[in-house]
Amino acid sequence: MRLLKLFLFVLLVVLQYRLWFGKNSLPEYWHLQEDVARQEQTNQKLRQRNQVLIADIEDLREGEVALEERARNELGLIKQDETFFRLIPVKPKTYDEE
Repeated sequence: MRLLKLFLFVLLVVLQYRLWFGKNSLPEYWHLQEDVARQEQTNQKLRQRNQVLIADIEDLREGEVALEERARNELGLIKQDETFFRLIPVKPKTYDEE
């Protein structure tokens, strides 16, 4: 009987060791849960960005307004017989310049 109790105690210690410090232990499981949560946040941000890109693609395929806006903003194109005005903001004077 004594030998059985000793065997069960040793078995309990071995199983507890594996649970806390072995491969696939609880701390490792908790760390993986945190990694999964971070990855889900990253995926959500990427899904939102993809939705914006899909909307841009739809606009460019279907409407000329978006295409014209992009050509003006990104390429600096203007229409024929159109005058381009560039407004440069004036920097406020600092104490060093006075």
